[in-house]
Order: sequence, then C-alpha cells, then structure tokens
Amino acid sequence: MNANEINVLDVKADILEDNDKEANVVRDYLKEKKVFLVNLMASPGAGKTTTLVRTINALKDRYKIGVMEADVDSDVDAVTVQNAGAKVIQLHTGGSCHMDANMTHCGLEEMDLDGLDLVFLENVGNLVCPAEFDVGANKKVTILSVPEGDDKPLKYPLMFQITDFLMIGKIDVKPVFDFDEDACRQYVRDLNPEIEVVPVSAKTGEGFDKWIDWLTNEIEKFRAEGQ
Repeated sequence: MNANEINVLDVKADILEDNDKEANVVRDYLKEKKVFLVNLMASPGAGKTTTLVRTINALKDRYKIGVMEADVDSDVDAVTVQNAGAKVIQLHTGGSCHMDANMTHCGLEEMDLDGLDLVFLENVGNLVCPAEFDVGANKKVTILSVPEGDDKPLKYPLMFQITDFLMIGKIDVKPVFDFDEDACRQYVRDLNPEIEVVPVSAKTGEGFDKWIDWLTNEIEKFRAEGQ
C-alpha cells in the first residue's frame, strides 16, 4: 500500500449486512410465536399514533394487539396507545434516529409475545434512517400526511420503494393545502409499482375500511401459512 493511499472501509455496508442477518432471526422468532409484526413509519407529526389508536379500536375484538413505541425519549405516545387497550412497551433509542433488527428483537422478547396475535412497531419519526434498516417485520407501512407535501417520494425515494402499504394521511385537510394527490400517486408508482396507496383520515375514519381490510387479509395469510 502506497504511503499516500487512504484505506477506505465501508462500515455502513457491514452494519447493514449484520442487521439483515438479525432481521431474519426476528422473522423466524415471529413465525415460531405466530405473531404478525408491522413496522409503521412516518415523519414526526404525520399521525402514526392517532392512526394506531383507530386501528387498535377496529381490531382489538378480533386480535390481541401489542405495540412497541420507539422514540428518542418520552412515553407520551405509549400512554396514548395503552389507553386504547393495547399491550405497550416503550423503547428509547438513546438518540438513534431509527430502530434496527437487534433493538426490535430485544423489544419483542421484553414484551412477551405469548397470547399476542399482532404487534406494531411505531418507528422513530423519520423518512430517512428507518427505511434503511430491516427490522424483521412481516410488512412495512408508511404514512405520508397531506401537510408534508406531495413531493416527499421524490425527496426520500427509499422509504417509498421498500413500503408495502402507503397511507396518504390527514386527507380531511387536503382542501387547505396545495397537495396534488394524483402527482403523489404517480411519484410513488414510479418507485414501487406494487404498492397499495390509500388516502385516509385518522380523525374522520375516511379510508380506514380499506386499510383494515388490507391488514386483516395480510394477517390471515400469515396465519394460514403457519398452520
């Protein structure tokens, strides 16, 4: 090696490779426990917690539900979700802007999955880092709220490439904002032709029947495959 050469080590690649291995361990663990895990991702303030509360209320008579609330600090969202009737565990990431597979595995073990059917991971509010780390979830769900703007798929393409289901949230305030839903859908389809895109309002319930139908269908397919 020349004295003037700099040896470059791609640490990020190694980190992601190790994370992917752990994500497969998480998937095996979930399969063994017969628990369906949803990784819910969105920006801060996009409506993740409000969406979770309405979803829990719609499904809690059918499934036993747990929620892992990931945040840099505080337990505000955890208390809100717990009051909706779900089993909740708070995960503090210690300043990290995302959850990884190892953190998720630790949270699942601490939660104790016995008796649960469905678990949501409410990931840290961020459209960048959470998209890069596979946590071992069965499905990835993203909320893009109307106030954020229709161009977010152009600015943060990876999030929309890896997502299985996209909610265009806060659709009830669309008349107040300059949000081009058709353009947004096209941006998303160009990145991910197979993605489900549904406009919803966690406040009014608009579009929630489609979200609940999709989620229920995915859970039942998972359960059938495990039999």
